[in-house]
Formats: sequence, C-alpha cells, structure tokens
Amino acid sequence: MPKARGMRGTARHSAVRRPAQKSARRASKASARTRATVRKTKQGPRRQRFVASHLNPDAFEGGLRSYAKYRDLGIAAATNGLARAHVIQMIPPCDPAVVSKRHYHEVDFQMIYVLKGWIKGEYDGAGVVTMRKGSCWLQPPKIKHTVLDYSDDCELLEIILPADFRTVELE
Repeated sequence: MPKARGMRGTARHSAVRRPAQKSARRASKASARTRATVRKTKQGPRRQRFVASHLNPDAFEGGLRSYAKYRDLGIAAATNGLARAHVIQMIPPCDPAVVSKRHYHEVDFQMIYVLKGWIKGEYDGAGVVTMRKGSCWLQPPKIKHTVLDYSDDCELLEIILPADFRTVELE
C-alpha cells in the first residue's frame, strides 16, 4: 500500500503543477500576441504589390557612387519603402583613389551577392575579403568598410532594408 500512496502523491503533485505550467505558457503566448498586435498597430503593415523587372542593359543609371551604375528592380516602390533591391555594375577601371573611402550605411539589413567578376573590400572585424562570382555576404548595420578593388566585369545584387538609408563617409 505505501507504494500506491507514493504514486498517488506523485500523480497529485504532477496534476497540480500541470495547470500552472499550462497557464504560464498561455500567458506567455498571450503577451507575445499582444506585443505583435501593438507593433502592427503602431507601424501598420506596409502594403506591397507584385512587380517584375526584366533585364534591360539601358536601365543602369548613376546613383550613390560615382564608380557604379545601378539598375533599380522596383522593390522600393512595390514595398512602399520596406526594402530596396538593385543590380550594381562597377565602372572600370577601378581607381583606388576614388573607391577606397571608408564608410558605413545606416541600414537594418544589407546583403550583397556577386553576379559577375569579383570585388575586394575591407570590413571591420573581418579584414580584407575578396568575393567572387557566386559569393554572398551580409554587412551588419553600420559596419565600417572600404571597397579596395574590383574586376572590370564586376556586377552585384544588393538588397537593403529600409529602401531609403543614409551613407556616412568617414574620410
């Protein structure tokens, strides 16, 4: 009989704890839902629309850097400023005196993918890195970096959040 009491005691304690654990989980989920609702209410969801961008060699134009041409992919307009995506063609030949200016971008997200050629840069915490066709990297917000060199055929895909951001020159 003592075994049965011991089992009942254990079962009773487990049964008592279970509802408390469940209610704590429910409260945690409820507070997470409340936080998400508050965030949505404050900012409101950004309306997005379908957009397609097809290759047109004449679509490249000047932009942020004098040594690059940009092809806007229409993402900024389609996302109401949530994100920007563009293809960047580096203008040959690379002139280190022009391109090697230390700077950072005030962004929430910045990803670059090498479509053609290669590009060499220096990044705080990573040192000098050469990216080649097929390479992809994430530049954390406000990482200080410098473009050092690039191939004559260098072409990049860059995705940035938010669409409008500030670049801070350090030199």
